[in-house]
Amino acid sequence: MASSQKALTINLDNKPEYQRLLEGEPQTCGMRSGRVYLEAGKSCGQHSTKDHEELLVFLAGQGVVHIGGGEDLRVGLGKVAYIPPRTLHDVENTGAKPLAYIYCVAPARIE
Repeated sequence: MASSQKALTINLDNKPEYQRLLEGEPQTCGMRSGRVYLEAGKSCGQHSTKDHEELLVFLAGQGVVHIGGGEDLRVGLGKVAYIPPRTLHDVENTGAKPLAYIYCVAPARIE
């Protein structure tokens, strides 16, 4: 472990906005993380995981993860979604209340 990497805790704030949690190297071995807050009817915008895998942990609300190939995953409070490497996706808030989730993105070993 590099000298700048150490165990830590981060407080989640209650603000209705994006919150960066982990910034990648040198803070971690490559993992990045943040809390996303989407108002009703909003989405994060379609993007790719590139050579990373992504875990989404839903804290509040309800929505849909649109997968580039046409698949829709229903998500919300108490659900977790996994997005494999090289996958186009978008998270949309389909509910009347805010959708909040934590994302964790880490480099994936691709063979």
